[in-house]
Amino acid sequence: MTSDSASPKGSQISFSMDDFTKALDQYDYKCEKGQVIRGKVIQHTDEGAFVDIGGKSAGFVPINEVDLQSRPNLAEILPLDEEREFLVTSEQNADGQVKLSRRQLQLKEAWENVGEIAEMGHSVQMRVTRTNKGGVVGEVEGLQGFIPRSHLLEKEDLNALVGQMLTATFLEVNPSTNKLVLSQRKAIAAARMDKLEAGQLVSGKVSRIQPYGVFVDFEGVSGLLHITQVSGSRVDDLNHIFKYNQDIKVMILSIDEYKNRIALSTKILENYPGEMMEKFDEVMKTADARVDKAKEAMEKEEQS
Repeated sequence: MTSDSASPKGSQISFSMDDFTKALDQYDYKCEKGQVIRGKVIQHTDEGAFVDIGGKSAGFVPINEVDLQSRPNLAEILPLDEEREFLVTSEQNADGQVKLSRRQLQLKEAWENVGEIAEMGHSVQMRVTRTNKGGVVGEVEGLQGFIPRSHLLEKEDLNALVGQMLTATFLEVNPSTNKLVLSQRKAIAAARMDKLEAGQLVSGKVSRIQPYGVFVDFEGVSGLLHITQVSGSRVDDLNHIFKYNQDIKVMILSIDEYKNRIALSTKILENYPGEMMEKFDEVMKTADARVDKAKEAMEKEEQS
Protein backbone atom coordinates (compact mmCIF):
# COMPACT_ATOMS: atom_id res chain seq x y z
CA MET A 1 0.00 0.00 0.00
CA THR A 2 1.34 3.37 -0.95
CA SER A 3 1.60 6.23 1.47
CA ASP A 4 -1.19 8.00 -0.37
CA SER A 5 -3.58 5.13 0.04
CA ALA A 6 -2.68 4.91 3.71
CA SER A 7 -3.80 8.37 4.44
CA PRO A 8 -7.22 8.71 6.03
CA LYS A 9 -9.95 10.03 3.81
CA GLY A 10 -10.56 13.78 4.22
CA SER A 11 -7.16 14.49 5.78
CA GLN A 12 -6.44 16.97 3.01
CA ILE A 13 -9.29 19.25 4.12
CA SER A 14 -8.78 19.03 7.89
CA PHE A 15 -7.41 22.62 7.83
CA SER A 16 -10.73 24.51 7.99
CA MET A 17 -11.47 28.15 7.05
CA ASP A 18 -11.67 29.02 10.75
CA ASP A 19 -8.18 27.64 11.20
CA PHE A 20 -7.03 29.64 8.21
CA THR A 21 -8.51 32.86 9.61
CA LYS A 22 -6.91 32.25 13.00
CA ALA A 23 -3.57 31.58 11.37
CA LEU A 24 -3.91 34.74 9.31
CA ASP A 25 -4.73 36.77 12.42
CA GLN A 26 -1.45 35.64 13.98
CA TYR A 27 0.45 37.37 11.20
CA ASP A 28 -1.84 40.39 10.94
CA TYR A 29 -0.26 43.22 12.90
CA LYS A 30 -2.57 45.66 14.65
CA CYS A 31 -2.54 49.33 13.58
CA GLU A 32 -3.15 51.88 16.31
CA LYS A 33 -4.57 55.36 15.94
CA GLY A 34 -1.75 57.92 15.75
CA GLN A 35 0.75 55.41 14.37
CA VAL A 36 2.82 56.30 11.30
CA ILE A 37 3.06 53.41 8.84
CA ARG A 38 4.29 52.76 5.30
CA GLY A 39 2.05 51.31 2.60
CA LYS A 40 1.72 50.82 -1.15
CA VAL A 41 -1.10 52.52 -3.04
CA ILE A 42 -3.11 49.80 -4.85
CA GLN A 43 -6.35 51.45 -6.01
CA HIS A 44 -7.88 54.86 -6.75
CA THR A 45 -11.58 55.68 -6.40
CA ASP A 46 -13.66 58.85 -6.49
CA GLU A 47 -13.74 58.76 -2.68
CA GLY A 48 -10.03 58.22 -2.09
CA ALA A 49 -7.32 55.57 -2.31
CA PHE A 50 -6.76 52.07 -0.96
CA VAL A 51 -3.35 51.28 0.48
CA ASP A 52 -1.76 47.89 1.15
CA ILE A 53 -0.35 48.14 4.67
CA GLY A 54 0.35 44.44 5.18
CA GLY A 55 -2.88 43.60 6.97
CA LYS A 56 -5.75 41.39 5.88
CA SER A 57 -7.62 44.52 4.76
CA ALA A 58 -6.24 47.49 2.86
CA GLY A 59 -6.19 50.86 4.56
CA PHE A 60 -8.28 53.69 3.11
CA VAL A 61 -7.32 57.33 2.55
CA PRO A 62 -10.41 59.58 2.15
CA ILE A 63 -10.06 62.18 -0.61
CA ASN A 64 -10.01 65.04 1.91
CA GLU A 65 -7.10 63.39 3.73
CA VAL A 66 -4.89 62.89 0.66
CA ASP A 67 -3.05 66.22 0.76
CA LEU A 68 -3.04 69.76 2.13
CA GLN A 69 -4.48 70.89 -1.21
CA SER A 70 -8.25 71.31 -1.25
CA ARG A 71 -8.63 69.42 -4.56
CA PRO A 72 -5.76 66.95 -4.77
CA ASN A 73 -4.84 64.99 -7.89
CA LEU A 74 -4.69 61.36 -6.73
CA ALA A 75 -2.60 60.18 -9.69
CA GLU A 76 0.08 62.81 -8.98
CA ILE A 77 0.11 62.75 -5.17
CA LEU A 78 -0.46 59.03 -4.56
CA PRO A 79 0.70 57.15 -7.70
CA LEU A 80 -0.29 53.49 -7.92
CA ASP A 81 2.26 50.91 -6.75
CA GLU A 82 4.35 53.51 -4.92
CA GLU A 83 4.99 53.49 -1.17
CA ARG A 84 4.21 56.43 1.08
CA GLU A 85 4.01 57.13 4.80
CA PHE A 86 0.57 57.60 6.33
CA LEU A 87 -0.88 58.50 9.71
CA VAL A 88 -3.46 56.05 11.10
CA THR A 89 -6.53 58.14 12.01
CA SER A 90 -8.97 55.44 13.19
CA GLU A 91 -9.04 52.15 15.02
CA GLN A 92 -9.59 48.97 12.99
CA ASN A 93 -13.21 48.27 12.09
CA ALA A 94 -14.84 44.84 12.07
CA ASP A 95 -13.14 44.00 8.78
CA GLY A 96 -9.73 45.05 10.08
CA GLN A 97 -9.64 48.18 7.95
CA VAL A 98 -8.23 51.48 9.21
CA LYS A 99 -8.48 55.01 7.83
CA LEU A 100 -5.27 56.74 6.85
CA SER A 101 -4.18 60.32 6.21
CA ARG A 102 -1.36 61.99 4.33
CA ARG A 103 -2.78 65.44 5.07
CA GLN A 104 -2.60 65.14 8.85
CA LEU A 105 0.93 63.76 8.61
CA GLN A 106 1.89 66.76 6.46
CA LEU A 107 0.19 69.11 8.95
CA LYS A 108 2.16 67.61 11.82
CA GLU A 109 5.40 68.00 9.89
CA ALA A 110 4.48 71.55 8.83
CA TRP A 111 3.80 72.68 12.41
CA GLU A 112 7.10 71.17 13.54
CA ASN A 113 8.82 72.99 10.69
CA VAL A 114 7.35 76.42 11.42
CA GLY A 115 8.07 75.90 15.12
CA GLU A 116 11.75 75.45 14.33
CA ILE A 117 11.76 78.44 11.98
CA ALA A 118 10.08 80.65 14.60
CA GLU A 119 12.48 79.51 17.31
CA MET A 120 15.45 80.41 15.11
CA GLY A 121 13.92 83.79 14.31
CA HIS A 122 14.05 83.26 10.55
CA SER A 123 11.62 84.82 8.08
CA VAL A 124 9.34 82.97 5.64
CA GLN A 125 7.36 83.72 2.48
CA MET A 126 3.57 83.91 2.80
CA ARG A 127 1.38 83.91 -0.32
CA VAL A 128 -1.68 86.10 0.33
CA THR A 129 -4.91 84.34 -0.65
CA ARG A 130 -7.59 86.63 0.79
CA THR A 131 -8.27 89.58 3.08
CA ASN A 132 -10.51 90.28 6.04
CA LYS A 133 -11.21 93.30 8.23
CA GLY A 134 -8.24 92.57 10.45
CA GLY A 135 -5.55 91.95 7.83
CA VAL A 136 -4.58 89.33 5.25
CA VAL A 137 -4.76 85.53 5.22
CA GLY A 138 -2.36 83.37 3.28
CA GLU A 139 -0.47 80.10 2.86
CA VAL A 140 2.88 79.60 4.54
CA GLU A 141 4.73 76.28 4.69
CA GLY A 142 1.46 74.52 3.80
CA LEU A 143 -0.44 76.14 6.67
CA GLN A 144 -2.89 79.03 6.89
CA GLY A 145 -1.28 82.14 8.32
CA PHE A 146 -2.57 85.59 9.25
CA ILE A 147 -0.86 88.99 9.20
CA PRO A 148 -2.72 91.72 11.15
CA ARG A 149 -3.18 95.05 9.40
CA SER A 150 -0.91 96.72 11.97
CA HIS A 151 1.93 94.41 10.94
CA LEU A 152 1.67 95.12 7.21
CA LEU A 153 3.66 97.72 5.30
CA GLU A 154 0.60 98.38 3.11
CA LYS A 155 -2.30 99.07 5.48
CA GLU A 156 -4.86 100.69 3.16
CA ASP A 157 -5.37 98.71 -0.07
CA LEU A 158 -5.29 95.15 1.26
CA ASN A 159 -6.90 93.72 -1.88
CA ALA A 160 -3.78 94.74 -3.82
CA LEU A 161 -1.81 92.24 -1.72
CA VAL A 162 -3.83 89.19 -2.83
CA GLY A 163 -1.60 86.87 -4.82
CA GLN A 164 1.60 88.53 -3.60
CA MET A 165 4.41 86.83 -1.66
CA LEU A 166 5.17 88.69 1.58
CA THR A 167 8.31 88.21 3.68
CA ALA A 168 7.27 87.83 7.31
CA THR A 169 8.38 86.53 10.69
CA PHE A 170 6.29 84.60 13.20
CA LEU A 171 4.53 86.32 16.09
CA GLU A 172 2.59 83.27 17.33
CA VAL A 173 2.82 79.57 16.49
CA ASN A 174 0.14 77.50 18.25
CA PRO A 175 -0.67 74.10 16.68
CA SER A 176 -3.23 73.26 19.40
CA THR A 177 -5.43 76.18 18.26
CA ASN A 178 -4.24 76.21 14.63
CA LYS A 179 -3.14 79.80 15.17
CA LEU A 180 -0.33 81.11 13.01
CA VAL A 181 0.23 84.89 13.23
CA LEU A 182 3.00 86.69 11.36
CA SER A 183 4.47 90.17 10.91
CA GLN A 184 5.72 91.70 7.68
CA ARG A 185 6.94 94.85 9.46
CA LYS A 186 9.12 92.90 11.89
CA ALA A 187 10.67 90.87 9.08
CA ILE A 188 11.59 94.05 7.20
CA ALA A 189 12.87 95.63 10.40
CA ALA A 190 15.01 92.57 11.19
CA ALA A 191 16.53 92.65 7.71
CA ARG A 192 17.33 96.33 8.06
CA MET A 193 18.73 95.91 11.56
CA ASP A 194 21.33 93.56 10.09
CA LYS A 195 22.69 96.52 8.14
CA LEU A 196 22.93 98.82 11.17
CA GLU A 197 25.81 99.03 13.64
CA ALA A 198 26.80 100.89 16.79
CA GLY A 199 28.48 104.23 16.08
CA GLN A 200 26.41 104.86 12.96
CA LEU A 201 24.76 108.26 12.49
CA VAL A 202 21.22 107.95 11.12
CA SER A 203 18.49 110.39 10.11
CA GLY A 204 14.92 109.81 11.21
CA LYS A 205 11.73 111.31 12.54
CA VAL A 206 10.33 111.57 16.05
CA SER A 207 7.44 109.10 16.19
CA ARG A 208 6.55 109.19 19.89
CA ILE A 209 7.45 111.23 22.96
CA GLN A 210 7.27 109.59 26.39
CA PRO A 211 8.38 110.90 29.81
CA TYR A 212 11.36 108.51 29.73
CA GLY A 213 12.50 109.16 26.16
CA VAL A 214 11.83 109.77 22.49
CA PHE A 215 11.17 107.09 19.87
CA VAL A 216 12.78 107.74 16.50
CA ASP A 217 11.82 105.93 13.27
CA PHE A 218 14.58 105.44 10.68
CA GLU A 219 15.50 102.91 7.99
CA GLY A 220 12.21 101.10 8.61
CA VAL A 221 13.00 100.48 12.30
CA SER A 222 12.48 102.33 15.58
CA GLY A 223 14.99 103.21 18.28
CA LEU A 224 14.79 104.82 21.71
CA LEU A 225 16.55 108.05 22.58
CA HIS A 226 16.44 107.77 26.37
CA ILE A 227 16.09 111.00 28.32
CA THR A 228 19.53 110.45 29.84
CA GLN A 229 21.04 110.27 26.34
CA VAL A 230 19.54 113.52 25.05
CA SER A 231 22.06 115.88 26.65
CA GLY A 232 24.91 116.04 29.12
CA SER A 233 22.75 118.43 31.14
CA ARG A 234 19.55 117.48 32.95
CA VAL A 235 16.43 117.43 30.77
CA ASP A 236 13.21 118.15 32.64
CA ASP A 237 10.68 118.05 29.79
CA LEU A 238 11.31 116.38 26.45
CA ASN A 239 8.42 118.30 24.88
CA HIS A 240 10.48 121.49 25.20
CA ILE A 241 13.05 120.04 22.79
CA PHE A 242 11.19 117.62 20.51
CA LYS A 243 7.92 117.52 18.63
CA TYR A 244 6.09 114.77 16.74
CA ASN A 245 7.34 114.03 13.20
CA GLN A 246 10.38 116.25 13.74
CA ASP A 247 13.49 115.51 11.63
CA ILE A 248 16.41 114.41 13.78
CA LYS A 249 19.89 112.91 13.51
CA VAL A 250 20.94 110.42 16.18
CA MET A 251 23.90 108.17 16.90
CA ILE A 252 23.29 104.43 17.40
CA LEU A 253 24.72 103.45 20.79
CA SER A 254 23.85 99.74 20.80
CA ILE A 255 21.70 97.13 19.07
CA ASP A 256 20.04 94.24 20.89
CA GLU A 257 18.93 91.90 18.10
CA TYR A 258 17.47 89.36 20.53
CA LYS A 259 15.10 91.92 22.11
CA ASN A 260 14.81 93.92 18.87
CA ARG A 261 15.92 97.14 20.59
CA ILE A 262 18.11 100.00 19.40
CA ALA A 263 19.55 102.55 21.84
CA LEU A 264 20.21 106.05 20.48
CA SER A 265 22.05 109.15 21.64
CA THR A 266 22.33 112.87 20.82
CA LYS A 267 24.30 113.64 23.98
CA ILE A 268 27.33 112.08 22.35
CA LEU A 269 27.12 114.69 19.57
CA GLU A 270 27.34 117.65 21.94
CA ASN A 271 30.48 119.82 22.16
CA TYR A 272 29.46 120.73 25.70
CA PRO A 273 26.70 119.63 28.14
CA GLY A 274 23.40 121.35 27.39
CA GLU A 275 24.15 122.19 23.75
CA MET A 276 21.16 120.13 22.55
CA MET A 277 18.80 122.38 24.51
CA GLU A 278 20.51 125.64 23.61
CA LYS A 279 21.46 124.99 19.94
CA PHE A 280 19.38 122.06 18.73
CA ASP A 281 19.35 123.19 15.09
CA GLU A 282 23.11 123.78 15.09
CA VAL A 283 23.82 120.29 16.51
CA MET A 284 21.59 118.70 13.86
CA LYS A 285 23.13 120.77 11.04
CA THR A 286 26.69 119.82 11.96
CA ALA A 287 25.96 116.25 13.16
CA ASP A 288 27.86 114.61 10.27
CA ALA A 289 31.00 116.58 11.13
CA ARG A 290 30.73 115.49 14.78
CA VAL A 291 30.64 111.74 14.05
CA ASP A 292 34.37 111.03 14.40
CA LYS A 293 34.55 112.81 17.72
CA ALA A 294 31.45 110.98 18.91
CA LYS A 295 32.93 107.60 17.96
CA GLU A 296 36.09 108.40 19.91
CA ALA A 297 33.91 109.21 22.93
CA MET A 298 32.08 105.86 22.51
CA GLU A 299 35.36 103.94 22.37
CA LYS A 300 36.68 105.66 25.50
CA GLU A 301 33.42 104.89 27.32
CA GLU A 302 33.64 101.20 26.30
CA GLN A 303 37.25 100.97 27.50
CA SER A 304 36.53 102.60 30.87
